[in-house]
Amino acid sequence: MRKYVLGATLVAVGVGFQALPASADKLDDVLARLDKIEKRDAALANENAALRKQLKKRDDAAIKNATPAKPASGITPANATVLTATRAPTPPPALVAPEIDANGHGFLEHKKGNPLTFYTPGGEITGYGNIDVSVDDTTKALGGNINNNPATTGGSEPLPLGNMGFMPAISTNSSYLGVRGFQRLPNFPFNFVYQLEMGFDLSSTPGLKQSNSNLSDQVNGAMFNRNTYIGFANPEFGAIKIGKTTAPYERSTGGFNPFAGELGDMHVIMGNTGGDNRVEFGSRLDHAIWYESPTIGGFQWNVLFSPGQNRSIANDNIAAGEADCTGGNDPTSGGLSPTACNDGAFGNAISANLSYTNGPLYATIAYERHYQVNRSSDITAIWGTPQNFGQGGAYDTCNIYTCDLAFASPYQRQLFFQDIADEDAFKIAALYTFATKTTVGGIFEMMHRYVAPDLQFQNERQRNGSWLFLTQELTPNDSASVGWAHAFKANGDPGQHNDVNLPTADGLAGYASNDNNADMITANYKHKFGPNLTWYTDVATTINGYSAHYDLGAGGRSVTTDSHSAFGGTGGLLSVPHLWTGTTLAGVSSGIQWRF
Repeated sequence: MRKYVLGATLVAVGVGFQALPASADKLDDVLARLDKIEKRDAALANENAALRKQLKKRDDAAIKNATPAKPASGITPANATVLTATRAPTPPPALVAPEIDANGHGFLEHKKGNPLTFYTPGGEITGYGNIDVSVDDTTKALGGNINNNPATTGGSEPLPLGNMGFMPAISTNSSYLGVRGFQRLPNFPFNFVYQLEMGFDLSSTPGLKQSNSNLSDQVNGAMFNRNTYIGFANPEFGAIKIGKTTAPYERSTGGFNPFAGELGDMHVIMGNTGGDNRVEFGSRLDHAIWYESPTIGGFQWNVLFSPGQNRSIANDNIAAGEADCTGGNDPTSGGLSPTACNDGAFGNAISANLSYTNGPLYATIAYERHYQVNRSSDITAIWGTPQNFGQGGAYDTCNIYTCDLAFASPYQRQLFFQDIADEDAFKIAALYTFATKTTVGGIFEMMHRYVAPDLQFQNERQRNGSWLFLTQELTPNDSASVGWAHAFKANGDPGQHNDVNLPTADGLAGYASNDNNADMITANYKHKFGPNLTWYTDVATTINGYSAHYDLGAGGRSVTTDSHSAFGGTGGLLSVPHLWTGTTLAGVSSGIQWRF
């Protein structure tokens, strides 16, 4: 019928325009071609129908084999079937299912309950960190109480150079990032454990740290410059680890320091033998191996050994594999003469503690010993004069083997070589948390330097110390703490820039009774904005005896306040820093801490 309609249409068009001849032959040709097109279209339609049938058969099979999704809340099973049937086919399970370990967990599957813990094949890995930044304002001489008696200060600096008064600063405090974890080992009763931790500084650029009295080649921000180790652990037998860590002596009383990283950190005095910002018995020990026991009946103990790794019998070389002298400082730090690790570098070290926990009660005893501590620069600071000083030659060749220093007497030279001795520290501590959420704690500490009797006159490293603190929880998000540290008078004192306690040439007489006791008083208030974010404000003051020079901020702050003036501010090898004793330091700090 269709071809006759088309034919009639063409005839009408031809007649209307009288442009085409009314030829029956030509019309038959046109109708024949149209007939072929119609047959070809019918064949294509059949092929298309067959393809649709095959696709429907495949989709029906895929829907039949697919696992139905769990109906959402409010959807009936009938509706769920309809929804499942209209969804795209589920890919084969082998293409989407994670690799499951023997404990039923996929790689880096999140562990519920801890936002930064993830499963690894046969183990777990956890991220953690602390970010602490504060705004400070501190003074080195509250009230201007500086002894500038010309009889003791000498002509080089009769008055302190620079600003000894209040100075604002921004400080990054004990900030770090790390990961720790464990892996189960088949057919072995211990897990493999590890920790990788690095410190960083938000408020200043990472690099070598230098002042007029100290130079350090350790970079805060270098990979894994903090507590980092590997080891094996079992809940029943304990753990053995190797790497670098805060020693057991220090870790045993970490909970006694609600001012950690603040101006009033207890390490201003505790574990700090000389009063500088280096904390000899509160530092991290590198290249160490240690054991951590399980808790048995409330008791737990830790033991650590660190080899000195020093080829020099006087420990005045940098330990093998290290960047600084053991105990801190670069050999070219200002004021060290001769240039060597002779301002507290030591060889082997041991550290241990035993603690007891029973509900709200915690108590511990701890001991640490540093072997053959080299402090011969104390003697050269009193008497030694380089023979070629001021003549452009090297004057750093004085060590246990040879010495180009000029002393007034053979006896003084003998003292130089004698000032290498063991140092140790012992403490006992306890804290208790009452039902009123009041925590009270205290530490008593004894530190010794085992030098010969003829060196006791300058032995500022042997003294006792104490620390008391109280923390009151005011609300679930607010707390307040107060603390008091006391440094008892030391056996002796080497004398400083404005200190009258200078010995006579033979070192046996004329040394006045030193007054190097000190007190540090501090208080803070903390408010938690959540489980991770805390705001704090801290005030602190250190009241030094006449010949004492304890500081503020020791124990992890990037900005500390010591008793040095700006004299020799260029630092480095030729710097001769001046330390002004007997001052009262004070400061206020307010900061934000994010811990996760």
